[in-house]
Amino acid sequence: MVTKGEFTVIVSRKEVIAAALPLQEHWLPFSNIDLLLPPLEAGLFFCYKKPESDNNNNNFASFVDVLKKSLAEVLVPYYALAGEIVCNSVGEPELLCNNRGVDFVEAYANVELRELNLYNPDESIEGKFMPAKNFGVISVQATELKCGGVVVACNFDHRIADLYSANLFLVSWTEIAQSKPISLPPCFRRSLLNPKRRRSIDPIVDSMYMPISKLPPPPTELQQASDDHIISRIYYVTNDKINEINSLASANGSKRTKFESFSAYLWKMVAECYGPNNEKVSKMGIAVDGRSRLSQGDNEKSKQMMRAYFGNVVSIPFGGEKINQLAENPLSWVAEKVHEFLETVVNEDHFVGLIDWVEMHRPEPALAKIYSNGSNDGPAFLVSSGKGLETSRVDFGWGKPVIGSCHFPWGGSAGYVMPMPSPIGNGDWVVYMHLQKKQLDFIEAEASDVFTPLTFEYLNSIISI
Repeated sequence: MVTKGEFTVIVSRKEVIAAALPLQEHWLPFSNIDLLLPPLEAGLFFCYKKPESDNNNNNFASFVDVLKKSLAEVLVPYYALAGEIVCNSVGEPELLCNNRGVDFVEAYANVELRELNLYNPDESIEGKFMPAKNFGVISVQATELKCGGVVVACNFDHRIADLYSANLFLVSWTEIAQSKPISLPPCFRRSLLNPKRRRSIDPIVDSMYMPISKLPPPPTELQQASDDHIISRIYYVTNDKINEINSLASANGSKRTKFESFSAYLWKMVAECYGPNNEKVSKMGIAVDGRSRLSQGDNEKSKQMMRAYFGNVVSIPFGGEKINQLAENPLSWVAEKVHEFLETVVNEDHFVGLIDWVEMHRPEPALAKIYSNGSNDGPAFLVSSGKGLETSRVDFGWGKPVIGSCHFPWGGSAGYVMPMPSPIGNGDWVVYMHLQKKQLDFIEAEASDVFTPLTFEYLNSIISI
């Protein structure tokens, strides 16, 4: 059996897939919220079993043919994804929609699906199934496995798409692959996020974002211990455990959402890793989608456009509490702190103010403060809900994925966590965690009943692989 990532991936073909219809070259500006994103690559991957029936369309060559033909077709409405990012005269990025196309890689891996160690994506996914994005704004790789299964991975430039947008594209792509009409065509109308230039902006925005000229210095190699380096792991969390955490977080009589409760649980666990007497401040941020907030009170047409809007519409509030307070207080107290800082941004005024704040600081780039943690700060990480990733709908005709996840080693000094619904559809979660090794070791030791490493041995105990 192949273990610990000891397998090779051989690339058999590389090509560029352009939109099926010719497109007139034009420029698409970044919205002010797009401009808050640094040049990061965000990966998503999906694992498929070989179909049980043995007809001629269930081989890898036929599968790839469907992928490429449907990709060319979906790039017509998603023309922006066939372009490339260039800088304008003031140094700001813009999208040149020139139908440059999408890099598409075909490969073969001498490993079976049941042998993949998805628990450690740094070893099993990075550099093997996740394609490099050298040009353009998205790259795709389809890899045939020894057992006949397939891994499909997409690597997005985060500056042009948040998770909601990536999901819109993936669902549209699979709909075309199955000869269905696109259920929600994308909207690239950047005027929906035009600045209002209000005279006053909520000061909370200044506490969340900063121009890059004010970034704190990163930790030096001497300051960063060997167990402080950040690694990626993927876990499986059952619905029963999620409900249990939710009940504990709501114990003070205030009903919290499962996402709030889970985020609070992680914040508390990370704090407990540093002991009871540590008075440094630990920060946790949560990515909040603004689409529903920016369409509040509008007519149905405006709401529909925001639902279909392709781009970044995310704000990142965060809370900061002393480590000893997070460790000593009950989970319900931590959940209340999470709820408090989320309440500051779940409204239209906040997102309008954020757009105006960026306008005031242009052309200097700005960044979410949670992304860069200073060398003297306590631990920090961001939690982003993967609820919008409809893994079970990413079906190109071979059936829904056995498993799907993000892979986002984002390069910041803070950590990153994304819980996503399991494609099984039973309320379980797949949780991607990009945290310090010390933190993950502690979480695995203290919460092994909650976080089960995502191995295919474990998955095989739930579903037949």
